[in-house]
Amino acid sequence: MKTVIRMMMAALFVVGMSSAVRADGSEMYGKKCAGCHGKDGKAATAMGKKNQMKDLTDPKVQAASTDAQWEKIVLEGAKSAEGKMVMPATKISPEEAKDLVKVCRSFKK
Repeated sequence: MKTVIRMMMAALFVVGMSSAVRADGSEMYGKKCAGCHGKDGKAATAMGKKNQMKDLTDPKVQAASTDAQWEKIVLEGAKSAEGKMVMPATKISPEEAKDLVKVCRSFKK
């Protein structure tokens, strides 16, 4: 019985640690995305303007792509029409990419 309890406690500890280590989407956005896309998603930053990034608060921009397309861009990066890399791939898990997309979707007007 003690062994079962110890195993359950160890499992709960591991689950708790993995979720504690994983940053929430807002925190990740602030660290990895806001520098170019802006804290408000409007891309009114120097890099956002230079790379002609889209305003994530624009309903047309929101409607133009699916969550899966945005997740792919987050994980693989994006190139301009000329083939220039304008957004590097983000080294995060697919689950974290989903969290980032949720944050981006929250900018919708």
